[in-house]
Amino acid sequence: MADLQYPEGRHPGWPVRLGPLAVAAGTLELRPPRLRDGGTWSSTRSRDRVHLERWEPTAYGQSWDERNSLLAWPPQWAALRSLGRRGLALPFMIVVDGRLAGQVTVGSIQRGALRSGWVGYWVASDLTRGGVATGAVALVVDHCFGPARLHRLEATVRPENEASLRVLDKLGFRREGLYERYLDVGGTWRDHVSLALTEEETGPGLVARLVQRGLARIP
Repeated sequence: MADLQYPEGRHPGWPVRLGPLAVAAGTLELRPPRLRDGGTWSSTRSRDRVHLERWEPTAYGQSWDERNSLLAWPPQWAALRSLGRRGLALPFMIVVDGRLAGQVTVGSIQRGALRSGWVGYWVASDLTRGGVATGAVALVVDHCFGPARLHRLEATVRPENEASLRVLDKLGFRREGLYERYLDVGGTWRDHVSLALTEEETGPGLVARLVQRGLARIP
């Protein structure tokens, strides 16, 4: 299926800021990536190598340090900005109390009769268990099923990644099956759990659900 490409700056739902949303770790907002994010992005990911590398796809030809160096950020930022402006992705930086704390991205966006994409995210290690990932994914899902005009979101997670599975289960993502030997992680083909959510399943919205359950509040 061919993607519907949008003129520069006219992709529905991007660029935009989402939030604020108060969670246990602090006040959460999502915003588009900036070129000046490079220093904090690189230092956070370099510090959190043990926390992140075991879950992320193998980058052949690049070490972790090379892939996450300060010099690696400008081309990544340019690629994310291009995908966002062309309507192929919704890339966001996660900010907590003004500090860059991770990323959440909706990628491989398809339009037409499908209107779907996948969602992926990472959060700094010192902010895990603070509701940051849950709040960030809730904000982006509500945005996808609203202004961005998508209908379905998918996520794939290794069965061993219990923390990420808890985030998606808490938000109502359905487990649809197991993709065997789906993605190369750490040089080995790894199984991944397939999860999905459609617009009809979100009711008043995922943020509203979190607020109702006392897991977040709108400042």
